[in-house]
Amino acid sequence: MRRDAIALIITMFFIIAITLSLGIGMKYINSASSEIKNENSLLQITTIVNDILNILQKSQELDFVMNESSPEILYLYLSKNNFVQFENSGLTFSMQLSSARSKFNPNSLNDNNNTIDMQKIKALQKYVNRYMVNNVYVDILIDSMSGIKEDASYYSNIFNEKPYLFRDYITSIKHLEELNDFYTQTYYDNSLKNINFENLFYFSDNVDNAIDVNYATPEVWKLILNVDKVRAEQLSKGNGTYTNLESLALSEDEKNTISNFKISYFEPYLNVKITIKHNFKTSIIRFEYNIENKKGSNFKYDV
Repeated sequence: MRRDAIALIITMFFIIAITLSLGIGMKYINSASSEIKNENSLLQITTIVNDILNILQKSQELDFVMNESSPEILYLYLSKNNFVQFENSGLTFSMQLSSARSKFNPNSLNDNNNTIDMQKIKALQKYVNRYMVNNVYVDILIDSMSGIKEDASYYSNIFNEKPYLFRDYITSIKHLEELNDFYTQTYYDNSLKNINFENLFYFSDNVDNAIDVNYATPEVWKLILNVDKVRAEQLSKGNGTYTNLESLALSEDEKNTISNFKISYFEPYLNVKITIKHNFKTSIIRFEYNIENKKGSNFKYDV
């Protein structure tokens, strides 16, 4: 009964709030677009992102999630409010909510002291080897988060070919795609196309983030435990029930393997993806929302 009551509390109010607020915002956008066509995309982004942040900050449902600090309630909230979409005067808006800690941050291969984590590197090598990808690919990733080295002591020759490529950390999926293209073209190897990087990696310059095992994708379970697809899919169906190591029901070998990664059972961080389609143009905005301090961060724009 308690679960049903919680579901009733967090279901429709959030969607209604978004619909009302963004309906007003999109009406303003459409009326203004004829006068400021060159700035229309920026206006859309600013208006809608501000509305979304305001709704999240005032959400009583998210306050309830934080007060309870319950993995099951957070899972229930996301399952009820994970996707919103509607259209107004030719402008289509959609928003997806998910856990911002469901994937592995590849930048954590290199810690804050610029020291590579050999256990994570070995785990990633085993993972890519499953897809017939050479270990040099992992070397390319490490180089891309190692900063500028005066002695040019990189593990690969990527910066000989791309000297102006950003190398402090991997910033986004687009940045990763450029690294992937270099590997594919240099080593005449198309094996990377078999890896679902969207379900494996989350990009942030904060290398201390934990993986929330209640939301870890099958690809992440393959990585952190070196298990097959069947076992990975089984573990990915925790549905908010994982509260400690014992609740995962791991074997002794799996417990030892997972200790190489920073895991958690309740991470109050949302990954917000907003898609705006207007006049045959698509804009995608992604950011992370901290439920506890009610702040957005790690904003990425694809306009």
